[in-house]
Amino acid sequence: MAALTGRHAVLGASGLIALVLLVGMVGWRFAVSEIKNRILEMLGPLGTVERIDIGVSTVTLTRVHLRASHDWPVGDTFKAERIVLEFDKHALLSRRIRFRHVAVDDYYLAVERTNDGRLRLLPNLRMIVREADGQSVAAAKRANEDKLVDHLDLRKGSVEFLDQSVQKPGYRIVITDALAHFDHIQFPQLDGATSFQMTGTLVGRSHTGKVSCRGWIEMSSADSEIQATLQNVDISRLDPYLFQKGGAIAEVHSGTIDLTLDATVKNLHLHAPGKFTLSNLELAGNGNSHPIETFLSIPKNAAVAALKDHRGQIHQRFELNGNLRDPKFSLNESLQTQIAAGFIKGLGSGAEGVAKGAGEAIKSVGHALLNLLPK
Repeated sequence: MAALTGRHAVLGASGLIALVLLVGMVGWRFAVSEIKNRILEMLGPLGTVERIDIGVSTVTLTRVHLRASHDWPVGDTFKAERIVLEFDKHALLSRRIRFRHVAVDDYYLAVERTNDGRLRLLPNLRMIVREADGQSVAAAKRANEDKLVDHLDLRKGSVEFLDQSVQKPGYRIVITDALAHFDHIQFPQLDGATSFQMTGTLVGRSHTGKVSCRGWIEMSSADSEIQATLQNVDISRLDPYLFQKGGAIAEVHSGTIDLTLDATVKNLHLHAPGKFTLSNLELAGNGNSHPIETFLSIPKNAAVAALKDHRGQIHQRFELNGNLRDPKFSLNESLQTQIAAGFIKGLGSGAEGVAKGAGEAIKSVGHALLNLLPK
């Protein structure tokens, strides 16, 4: 009798375990389906993914592709060979999704600078764009629910900048070997401070330079501390920012730039000291200029030779300060004033005209980096 009772107990326990496993399998299948639906909704109507693999605490996406809508300057906004999402299982099915870590490999990201200086990236993910591209209102709302990413790594990628403010079509700068790390990104409200560090290379006609940027930014208030550097960057890659087009204006023939910039924004007040070094700068006429080639309105050889030191370098420090709320504040004019004053000192008495022209040309080096700051 005791043996029979024990056997019944074992069978009962086995049945209970089987029931629990069955319920668990059904629950897991439901969770997998829910995860896939959430991912497809997040990608939007113009996004595709070739494969979705779901593990115990990770989701792996293979060959993710976000096509561009009609108003985007290039065909794609984002591509990645692989994205691994490590999610918080406790928050998975809640209204607030949390990813502990996101790793993106072999990626492409397009960034547009508009005519008025605004930066645009990943437009597909905005709710208004989702609806315009055909996503239902309900799906668009779910896709824009709260999400928190604790850590984000971008590896082995390229970032393409398309600047509509300097020329049409947009001037193209591609940063390759782009690596980036971000801590604490909250969507869609972008509350809290996000820290980051980024590095990459910029290929020029005769030099391959390095670019780097690190710091933190609070998107909602624009408070930030950012340190940016350029090392051995071919000046020709920044040509549209350095030299005005039209008239008897010289263009870059060769040379490199090294630049450091420490920018702080607090309550929309900017403080940004920096310095740059131009090495082996040589200018070439545009083919239509007077035989005396000019650097802006300055005889080219005289201006460049006067500014170079014995090592063939031009050094300049600058410091920008201003209230970004003030419509009269201009990053361009502030930087021009700083650089022109430095050139006056470097060139000596009677050089105000030369320094003004040189400052007008070279001021945009720092301005090109400051495009990322709010105005």
